[in-house]
Amino acid sequence: MNKYKLLVEYDGTNYSGWQAQKNARSIQGALADAARKFLDAPVEIQGAGRTDAGVHALGQTAHLECAPKVPCAALRMGLNDLLPAGINILSVENAHPRFHARHSALGRSYLYLIATRRTAFGKKYVWWIKDRLQTARMRQALELFAGFHDFVSFADKRLDKDASTKVAIEAVEMKEFDHLIAVRIAGSHFLWKMVRRIIGVTVEAGRGRFTVREIGGMLEAYSEIPAHYTAPPSGLFLEKVLYEGDRLAEIRTPLTLF
Repeated sequence: MNKYKLLVEYDGTNYSGWQAQKNARSIQGALADAARKFLDAPVEIQGAGRTDAGVHALGQTAHLECAPKVPCAALRMGLNDLLPAGINILSVENAHPRFHARHSALGRSYLYLIATRRTAFGKKYVWWIKDRLQTARMRQALELFAGFHDFVSFADKRLDKDASTKVAIEAVEMKEFDHLIAVRIAGSHFLWKMVRRIIGVTVEAGRGRFTVREIGGMLEAYSEIPAHYTAPPSGLFLEKVLYEGDRLAEIRTPLTLF
């Protein structure tokens, strides 16, 4: 069998998420369909992580296993010709037989975009906040999440009961553009809805609804409050999957319309 490493970007607006599902459009399913058609052979495609319905990716990593051996450039062009417009393979490279998109990953970074003005073009890719936000308070709130914490208050209840809710957050950054606030959260792994709930609570701090002390309490003991402030999926992007030797670059917004 031959194995290829794929770097994929996608607009998740009209998809049920990354994972293939019956009777639902998924990114994984679309990639597998295109690969089977192009290669005329069975394939296996695995991603570095799942993204929920409506969540986008600037740099999802996947691996493709198949019997046919194809030049990387030809595979990339062939798959892109068959994929829907909202999914694009940025690069293809030969992968070591033991490479696994998820198990070989050392970390992941997510980017969340908050618009501070109404937009005619970027609505699908931001969360527009009408209220004036106190960004200094947002930064203070975000600082609380850095480090190793139990994020049980920020995880969906449907999480596997045996799964650990302890996560190491290695970097939390916020950058302001003209009418856009970009928040990056990078860590070892993430729980279901965790990033969106961190963002939701942080926005409420910016609105003046929560103090830093109150948010700290949500990390120290279980609280159902974050679930009520889950940010919409439209502003969330899987920015990068990190492997050995990878580093994060300076935050850049994927939206040039602002």
